[in-house]
Amino acid sequence: MGRGPPVVTPPQVEPPADGRVARALRAVPVPAALIVLVALSGVVLGRVYADPLLTRLMAGAAVGSVLVSVAARRLPSWLVAPLSVAALAGWTLLSLRLAAAHAALPGGLGEVTADAARNAIPRLLTAMIPVEPAPDTVLVPVVAAWLAGLTAAEVALRAGRVLLGYLPPALLYAGALYVVGPNADPAIGPTVLFAAVAAAGLATPGRRDGPAPDPVAGLSPAVRAAVRLRLVAASAAGLAVVVALAALLAPVVAARVDERPVDPRRYVEPPRVESLDENPLIRISGWALNPDQRLLDVRTSGGAAGDGSPRIRLAVLSDYDGVTWRVGATYRNAGRILPAAEPAPNAATDEVRQEITVGDLSGRLLPAVPTPREVTGARVAYDPATGTLIRPEGLAPGLRYEVSSVRERPDANLLPTANVPAGDEVARVLRVADGAPEPVRRLATQLAESNGAPYARADAIAAFLAEHYRVTADAPSGHAYPNLAFFLFGPRNGGGQRGTSEQFAAAFAVLGRLAGLPTRVVVGFEPKGDGPVRAADAYAWPEVLFDGVGWVPFDPMPRPDSEPRPVEEDFRPQPEDPPPSEVPAPTEEPSATPSAAAPAPGRSEGGLGTPVLVGGGAGGLLLVVGAVLAVLVAMRRRLTRSRLDAGDPGERVAGAWRELTDALRLAGHPVGPDLAAAEVAERARRTLAEARAARPGEGAASGDPDGAVVDELAGLLNQAGFAPGSVTPEQAERAARLSAGFADALRSARSRWRQVLWAVHPGPLRWRR
Repeated sequence: MGRGPPVVTPPQVEPPADGRVARALRAVPVPAALIVLVALSGVVLGRVYADPLLTRLMAGAAVGSVLVSVAARRLPSWLVAPLSVAALAGWTLLSLRLAAAHAALPGGLGEVTADAARNAIPRLLTAMIPVEPAPDTVLVPVVAAWLAGLTAAEVALRAGRVLLGYLPPALLYAGALYVVGPNADPAIGPTVLFAAVAAAGLATPGRRDGPAPDPVAGLSPAVRAAVRLRLVAASAAGLAVVVALAALLAPVVAARVDERPVDPRRYVEPPRVESLDENPLIRISGWALNPDQRLLDVRTSGGAAGDGSPRIRLAVLSDYDGVTWRVGATYRNAGRILPAAEPAPNAATDEVRQEITVGDLSGRLLPAVPTPREVTGARVAYDPATGTLIRPEGLAPGLRYEVSSVRERPDANLLPTANVPAGDEVARVLRVADGAPEPVRRLATQLAESNGAPYARADAIAAFLAEHYRVTADAPSGHAYPNLAFFLFGPRNGGGQRGTSEQFAAAFAVLGRLAGLPTRVVVGFEPKGDGPVRAADAYAWPEVLFDGVGWVPFDPMPRPDSEPRPVEEDFRPQPEDPPPSEVPAPTEEPSATPSAAAPAPGRSEGGLGTPVLVGGGAGGLLLVVGAVLAVLVAMRRRLTRSRLDAGDPGERVAGAWRELTDALRLAGHPVGPDLAAAEVAERARRTLAEARAARPGEGAASGDPDGAVVDELAGLLNQAGFAPGSVTPEQAERAARLSAGFADALRSARSRWRQVLWAVHPGPLRWRR
């Protein structure tokens, strides 16, 4: 056979340079639009962060994710995801390293990464605004930005569906707006830019060479006309749907423009503390009994280094319910820089820097000089309302951290004429719980009437406590109303009129609130200088809030080596001339310290004797128990009547069957709902036989049913279930007699005590029917 002419392959013509440039330019707009859309989410979310680090990291994630997809566009699609995830891991580790260095967090990269992976979402939603970029607050946004860019690039560039590719950046943008919530101004500028960039990406022509192919080319004229008509109809229908949706949704969207966005932080519980940290005031007495316990080591520098050792605050307690003082704080995770609060207008301030090393101090409360502004070396959560710090992981021996604080010095010259605030803003520190003892109220009234100005009232309360009471280390802990009444008015020879700083501070705060002063209690330490802070340095003091001055501490403690004056010289707890018919109420005292004037046991003067009271109480208890049992019996009988007498015959047969199954359950042999009626009947026969065999002396009486009646009742149940309407009233009455006879027989085969319990058992009233 002869060979044909050789096939000549036309030479490859290299496209001109300007053509390559044009195609490259046409390929740029969509990837650039995706990068900008993802990066705008970082701009929106960065508004609640302390600095632009998060915005830069999310922008880097946007660029990296889209460029990886563009570079790998000629590779198989299944290779792109592994390559992009590997690049994501590298960028995430770099981001965490930068954030850890920015937040000055201790520990290696592995430890920081593991901690961020465990706690990223809850810490992001419980962080204090503005949020400091830290590994746990940047991890989720960076990963989300990268995944959104990867998904968008694959859908828009590889699949060619640009509009669908905009969905991941749009969801990321909406999520950023939701996380920000009401904590920043409306993001009008970024939102307009987002829409403009998206529109520009859609309007830019794609990488198509030459004119677009005609979809109806090559078809007959009739078919071509029909296809074009369908395309026009589909386009018109789509346009109508879009216009209708816009008309319906526009009023709804416009009505919500002025509404306050929902804050997702309200759905996430911030860090909580235990009762020991919620009320550290109760620790004062324990520290007083162990004065040499080494709690902290402190080294002070800065403005306070040569100005004595400032007080170190552990917690601020603002809430009192008549039983205990509590911090009542809402802690938010914070970074190194804490929110700055404006000092009082006329207060002098100086910076105090301390390096604190934890010793035997336990709990989560983190000591610091008020008011802390920067904390390094420990992750903290902060309550701006009280200025209290905690370390959510808890304190540990050897923990070292540095605190920079701004100490305020109120202008003492303004105090004599300063007023105290009132209203809802300070209602928390003015609230007096119900049940304040009358002697305490009269003492507060006496001190307030003698001193009109707020500062004079506060100073009079502090002077009264310092002059009339004694400090002892072995005083029992307690600051409830009865404890404070005993501290203020209890007999000296019985343990009254002495206490630790716990009682002095709590009594001042309660008397101050009764006198109209906004007060709170602070627990902290008063170190002697740099070095160890021991339990003997633990101290509680009260503070009063004055307009234009701020919180001012007071010292109600007696001076060293001073002899207290008896309280009776300046105050009488009871009226001097009470009405004849009025019997003075005894002062409430702790049960551990009985009153010297208590009546003899076993007898109440002018009242009934103890035997009569005990007998009356026992009789009343028996009446209550009897009433409860009678009610249970009546309810059981009513349930049985409703089952056996109410409804059509089929329902009455079903009620009789439920009486039988309840009897089995009361006998300790419950049946499951998966058993057929015949299987339940078999178990019922066996249960009745075993019960009679267990009590051979209680033979079956004449008229007692045997196992056959259970089979008859099971047959009636099957008839009612599989042939509705076929059961007659006579058969329903027969089923009621059968179930009642079976229950009586099963009950009579039990012991006398169990027969009594059978009638009053509340189980059938609550068992699922």
